[in-house]
Amino acid sequence: MTAPLRRDAKIVVGAFLVSGTVHLVKPEVFEPLMPSWVPAHREVVLGSGVAEIVCALGMLVPRTRRIAGLASAALLVGVYPGNVKMAVDASKTRNTPFKVAAFARLPLQVPMIRGALRAGR
Repeated sequence: MTAPLRRDAKIVVGAFLVSGTVHLVKPEVFEPLMPSWVPAHREVVLGSGVAEIVCALGMLVPRTRRIAGLASAALLVGVYPGNVKMAVDASKTRNTPFKVAAFARLPLQVPMIRGALRAGR
C-alpha cells in the first residue's frame, strides 16, 4: 500500500497547480523573471507551466509519485535563477512589498524542494 501524500508535498502540488495555470493563462507575468541568457522566454514560461502541472498531477498518483517528486525538485532547482533575478530586480525598486515577496521566495524554495523529494520517496 502506498503511503498518503505528505502535507509538504501537498503544498508543492497546490503551488504547482496554481503557478502552472498562471504560467499558461498569463505568461507575461513570468517573462520579466527570465534571465537574459535563457532563450525563447515565452516558450520556456509556457513549458515550465506545463511541467509544473504534469509534476503536480504525477505526485497525486501513487504509481508516478516517485518520478514526479524527483522531477518537481529538479524543476524547482531549474527555476531558481528566475527567483534570484526577481529578487535582484526587486532590490532596485522602491516597492517594499515586492522586495519582501521576492526575497522571501528564495529561502522558501528549500522546503518546497524538500517536500518534492519526500514525495519521491
